[in-house]
Amino acid sequence: MLTDIKNNKKERVLLVGVDTKKINDFNIKSSIEELKELALAAETEVVECIIQKRDSIDPRLYIGKGKATEIARYCDELDVDTVVFNDELSGAQLRNLEEVIDRKIIDRTNLILDIFAKRATSKEGKLQVELAQLKYRLPRLIGLGNQLSRTGGGIGTRGPGEKKLEIDRRHILKRISEIEKQLQGLEEVRETKRKKRQGSSLPIVALVGYTNAGKSTLLNTLISKDETYTKEKEVFAYDMLFATLDTTLRRGTLPNGQNFLITDTVGFVSKLPTHLIEAFKGTLEEVKYADLILHVVDITNEDLDIQVKTTLEILKDLEVLNKPIITVFNKVDKGHIDEIHYKIDGTKVYISAKEGKNIDLLFKMIEENIPDKFYDVKLLIPYDNSKISSYLFDNTKVVKFEYRDNGTLIETILNEIDYKKYSEYIVD
Repeated sequence: MLTDIKNNKKERVLLVGVDTKKINDFNIKSSIEELKELALAAETEVVECIIQKRDSIDPRLYIGKGKATEIARYCDELDVDTVVFNDELSGAQLRNLEEVIDRKIIDRTNLILDIFAKRATSKEGKLQVELAQLKYRLPRLIGLGNQLSRTGGGIGTRGPGEKKLEIDRRHILKRISEIEKQLQGLEEVRETKRKKRQGSSLPIVALVGYTNAGKSTLLNTLISKDETYTKEKEVFAYDMLFATLDTTLRRGTLPNGQNFLITDTVGFVSKLPTHLIEAFKGTLEEVKYADLILHVVDITNEDLDIQVKTTLEILKDLEVLNKPIITVFNKVDKGHIDEIHYKIDGTKVYISAKEGKNIDLLFKMIEENIPDKFYDVKLLIPYDNSKISSYLFDNTKVVKFEYRDNGTLIETILNEIDYKKYSEYIVD
């Protein structure tokens, strides 16, 4: 968190962006506004936003020398602690900007990593963020201040000696190797759990989309229809960027009685750091094993075209665009639904997860798009196969059951996999 703990006050930040006049996805005002939201999510106080128009990014300072000097003056006048730049900076740019502006300099990537570090709660999430931070820092050691290049003094530093920069680099590489090994172990655990889920024959629905589109709220709404629902099963949902990071998995029930699993994933954002995508790749790959994807979009956002494009590009990188996808336009409670329309290929629905509007329609569309067939059946399960009876009671919507002399008669709804698996017990 970018907060001055000693004085218990928020860090005062100044935001800087460059408009290169090129045809960019985000217009510069929208991009700076998103940067402002990220800064607020990091619990800072944004005191000023500055945009410079240039033909291209300056390789030495990102902005022009005159503008950097002007920003240094603003920092003195406005008592600014930190200057945040809207793009990823090189180590040389970081060092040069620090020399001119004489303030702490961070870029958009570092800001996002800071937010992720604050929000990650699981062991895996914390390791993923740390890995991304270290990979970000490694090539920028030379730009993180002259103190990193000084020779150490005192016990343990006598003899040939070693520059602190070289020590830091070696320690970072060692820590990266340690984290990657730990994450590999956690991935093996997740793979085991994943196989168990696939073995349960329950269809999996994955929520994806831009951060703050309402995925967590939608997840809570969908699971509330399940008969085993309790308030404790809800996930944290709040109107902020990256409110939740860790992948969650919950059980839901469709109107036809079929149970399904629903998983939430980390939200996307424009210019999402490459190292962060790489670090969270294992988590994001949960989407690969989903039977259906719900692409959640904030219909009220002015830049929803770019947000949709950003999400689809990441889904393309994950090679999941061939899966059934329902585009879920959320937050229609903030506008008149009859006036809201967005052109996009494929299946789409307009809802309000918060108000519950059109959730029944979404459930129906999930039923229709999950690539499984369902069968209303009666099964006579012998008493010596009680595990099958337990499975049916726990994972299917049992309509009716009765105990017979030769076993338990269960009337329920089976998906195609379970139908084939237990076909020998079907009666009538």
